[in-house]
Amino acid sequence: MTLLSVEELKNLVEQPTGVSVSIYMPIYRVGPEIQQNPVRFKNLVREAENKLEEYGFEKTEIRKVLESALQEIDEATFWENQNNGLAIFIGPDFFHYYRSPLSFAELVVVADNFHLKPLMPLLTSDGLFYLLALSQQEVRLLECTRYGAREVEVENLPKSMDDALQYDPTAKDGQYRLSTSKGGTNNSFQHAGSFHGQGSPDQDKIQQDILQYFHIVDHALHEFLRNKKAPLVLAGVEYLFPIYREANTYPHLVAEGITGNPEHLKPEELHEQALPIVEPVFLQAQQEAMERYQELAAITEKTSTDVKEAVPAAYYGRVEELFVAVGVQQWGTFNPDTNTIEIHQEAEVGDDDLLNSAAIQTILNGGTVYAVEPEKVPAEAPLAAVFRY
Repeated sequence: MTLLSVEELKNLVEQPTGVSVSIYMPIYRVGPEIQQNPVRFKNLVREAENKLEEYGFEKTEIRKVLESALQEIDEATFWENQNNGLAIFIGPDFFHYYRSPLSFAELVVVADNFHLKPLMPLLTSDGLFYLLALSQQEVRLLECTRYGAREVEVENLPKSMDDALQYDPTAKDGQYRLSTSKGGTNNSFQHAGSFHGQGSPDQDKIQQDILQYFHIVDHALHEFLRNKKAPLVLAGVEYLFPIYREANTYPHLVAEGITGNPEHLKPEELHEQALPIVEPVFLQAQQEAMERYQELAAITEKTSTDVKEAVPAAYYGRVEELFVAVGVQQWGTFNPDTNTIEIHQEAEVGDDDLLNSAAIQTILNGGTVYAVEPEKVPAEAPLAAVFRY
């Protein structure tokens, strides 16, 4: 899998508490080094076994925890269809892995929660966007990052214009019954309207019919995209763009779109065309966030590079934007019941990466995380936070 969603992140975070093993490794895809992938994985598993022993687990318990991973990954076919990186998560009665387009540094973390920060560039809003492939015959919503795309199901999203407007195939002259919403197009309760279609006096009202179709599409998307900040790219024939923009209520619809009929394009083809459109949006958003941090840091107390301040703030939903360094760990513990935090120079039994904890809690509380190279974090700190209050 190459695309991590917020829902999947929540699933990983909400696993029953207990020992959690996170393994990251780069994957060689060409040359003789390919043969070393399973060997290097077994070395990382042995490292996990050693860390579990430090936790106080007996060898029989360790084997039971790691058994599910070993059984599936020992199969030769597992290594035949890989990407640039592999992330593996193992817990009591839990096993999941991601084939990632990112190449990870080797890392084994044994803690009370999964270590997810290396995956953040696949998830954070500077890499997440949506693509609406729209025509009169078909509607698709794709969830994308810089690395991949997948189609997502949206409740109440019509399959087509006929579906939205309740086309009646038994009507004469290609007519269809247009249902209009009581109290406006944002109302989901509809009643039957007048007939329109080929051969009718109202043929020139087809644009009004398309507009109502787009209102229905927008209403479904409004529920799905509520409180999201990711850009939305429109793909469709050019004359539909201004009609959809009239119906649209999502504030992050990108001005430029993909022109042409998207019906026969695969998700990866649409994704490829969308990347040049969203890349400037991502760069601008990150640059604006950096400027906002620097401005606030100079005149207010709404920013911090102090891990002891930022981690509790992220847990309690105070962090609006967080810059966090990828490839850097800050080991320690945070107890939300007592609001106490301890930082250790080296990882100790029971420690979490506090940068990982801050990033996860920021995302779960609706904030934005920029997982960047260490030199791109303000003040070259391991993290930098902008507070809501």
